[in-house]
Amino acid sequence: MSDHAPPSTRPTTFDVGERMVLDGTSGGRTGVIHTPHGDIATPAFIPVGTKATVKTLTPDQVRSTGAQAVLANAYHLYLQPGHGVLDDAGGLGEFMRWPGPTYTDSGGFQVMSLGVGFKKVIEMSAGAAAKPDDSATNKNQGRLAKVDEDGVTFTSHLDGSRHRFTPEVSMQIQHGLGADIIFAFDELTTLMNTRTYQERSVERTRRWAQRCLDEHERLSLERTHRPGQSLWGVVQGAQFEDLRRQAVRGLVEMSDRAEAEGRRGFGGYGIGGALEKENLGTIVGWCTEELPEDRPRHLLGISEPDDIFTAVENGADTFDCVAPTRLARHGGIYTLDGRVNMTRAQFRHDHSPLDPNGFSEVSLEYSRAYIHHLFKAKEFLGQTLLTLHNLAFVVRLVDDVRAAMAAGPDAYLAYKTEFMGRYYAGKK
Repeated sequence: MSDHAPPSTRPTTFDVGERMVLDGTSGGRTGVIHTPHGDIATPAFIPVGTKATVKTLTPDQVRSTGAQAVLANAYHLYLQPGHGVLDDAGGLGEFMRWPGPTYTDSGGFQVMSLGVGFKKVIEMSAGAAAKPDDSATNKNQGRLAKVDEDGVTFTSHLDGSRHRFTPEVSMQIQHGLGADIIFAFDELTTLMNTRTYQERSVERTRRWAQRCLDEHERLSLERTHRPGQSLWGVVQGAQFEDLRRQAVRGLVEMSDRAEAEGRRGFGGYGIGGALEKENLGTIVGWCTEELPEDRPRHLLGISEPDDIFTAVENGADTFDCVAPTRLARHGGIYTLDGRVNMTRAQFRHDHSPLDPNGFSEVSLEYSRAYIHHLFKAKEFLGQTLLTLHNLAFVVRLVDDVRAAMAAGPDAYLAYKTEFMGRYYAGKK
């Protein structure tokens, strides 16, 4: 970027900070991820900028919330505008004018959730897919994604055109996108899949991970004109403890072998796949117990503030979530007293600040009545203002969690009790 210092040529590394012990067991840790485009103090919330934009915000506005990095999506950017366009621009950060660290996920989630049409099943809400074990057509959606040993053939949700993702193609796309941290291509399963299918899928994902490592090595040696990228393996296995642990061990052995041979291993690990909210901590814990201490762990998607505490206590270092921006676009905000919907009639004459706790400048500068008016008038500014507030709220929450962890388990538990007691006071 012309108005920013050039990226460092150093590789992405991780320094473990304070380890917190709760109830005699590991309760997470702080740390710092060093990337060519800057550092990420962990635990950290990573806002989602799916299509090279955090919806409704400029990069400067995203930075004003305190966000340290952003995550974009390989599937969407491959379809539009194409990874070659971003490569020509100098990579994702240059293209979107974001100066800090960047992540891209592999596209595996979107290939399956949009291609097969069982997104709601993956998200564990209402809805069902037709024969997900067979990767079959969801006739109601009219879409198709076919998994085979080599990769996935899928239909674009944009124009119905047919495309093919393989581990090698995912690596080529993500190298073109140029993010600091990229993820191996994996097969996403759902809670509807049988145990037998989950077993086959874990093994397939392991074989794909090896192909990702091989292609990542080839591309890294070929593309020395770009800053180095860190490839992270992805752990699948759904709700099965033995499969999760098996998946981790396979990835770690693969990485160790590559590094022993003088090649690049996995710089970190992502924990993905379908899981029920009530089992989040248990499943993350299974994975982190097996993962190496010196590599960062990213939880691919969370939902609510309580998930943040669950994630960090079980060893997650970074995590992403679309909930803050999606909630904002529908008129909702986070407050210390829980969610509030600003489209409700009670706010029409409420001239008090959006949030007197002041998580961002807009929280104090704009009234609830004004925000209510913007949404009723269908003015886009309302979405922008609420997105600024929500991102600032979640970033501040994770910053406070990190500070409490560094201060010790007593400080952390006191902060958690105070926050959770107030935020969920109205819920049983």
